[in-house]
Amino acid sequence: MSNAADEVSSPYIYTVNKENNNLRLDFFLASINNNYSRSRLKLFIQQGYCKHNSKVTTDPSLRVKYNDIIELIIPNVKDYYLEPQAIDLDIIYEDNELIVINKSANLVVHPAPGNENGTLVNALLAHCGSSLSGIGGEKRPGIVHRLDKDTTGVMVIAKTERSLTQLSAAFAARKIERLYYALCWGILNPAVGEIEGAIGRDAFNRKKMSIVLKGGKYAKTHYKTLSIFQQSVSLVQCKLDTGRTHQIRVHLSKSGHPLIGDSIYLKRIPAIAKKMPPTLRAMALDFLRQALHAAVLGFEHPITREYMRFETPLPEDMASLIKKLQNINI
Repeated sequence: MSNAADEVSSPYIYTVNKENNNLRLDFFLASINNNYSRSRLKLFIQQGYCKHNSKVTTDPSLRVKYNDIIELIIPNVKDYYLEPQAIDLDIIYEDNELIVINKSANLVVHPAPGNENGTLVNALLAHCGSSLSGIGGEKRPGIVHRLDKDTTGVMVIAKTERSLTQLSAAFAARKIERLYYALCWGILNPAVGEIEGAIGRDAFNRKKMSIVLKGGKYAKTHYKTLSIFQQSVSLVQCKLDTGRTHQIRVHLSKSGHPLIGDSIYLKRIPAIAKKMPPTLRAMALDFLRQALHAAVLGFEHPITREYMRFETPLPEDMASLIKKLQNINI
């Protein structure tokens, strides 16, 4: 149990009613406490901030029974210094509850080993001030979802705990509209379809994700081919039913159509590239990042309940490559 007597609030005390009999402890707390997501409450339990009938429990899966007494302490955010850094952000929309940005390439979302500074979180702290520092935990204030470092496009960030909780729940319930544009090798057959496959950590390379038979999380991607260039490259629109790590990159790669520029999932020159004129082939093979853009993000505002939809155009590097691929005289 955490020894944090001076770092916590007074306990919340709940009595389990008949309707909640036999619920998991973390589900029970989430059902009666709308200020925190179930994942946050689960973490509090695991850290020893919860008592079940006066005894500390660290088991979120414990089944509560009618008339059980549950005590929950909300710990204060631990003091972890994140440096605010003045990094330019392309802000699409902002109010007191959230901020929507068009993320650039080569921008890590939150600090991690090897990327402690220069991240989106550092930029947000400089832009929003200290009000953001206590939202969502220690190293990821306000982060509701992620885009890979070199994926561009629309992201929403919560500026209050209540918005973080509501937006996180919307993502978990798959109530968020998300459309991506991808440039991939080859021609998908059929041109419109869906790809399913549970995604988990690759057994041989921990930096990679893979479609796995056991232990992964269900994932489904709908795709539609928008254009074909040089009979070798396709512009594909992808709609996510789920939001797993590297989902589009894994699904398209496993289908035989890895993204142009993908340094993880594209390890050899695709045979279909030989159909392209040498100059164009070199341009596509030398593309500096995975050619993936989060073009559309739609969601219900966590407080006003207004439906909001944001769309961004293709970034300059992808648009430029498409333009060159369309010029068959190169």
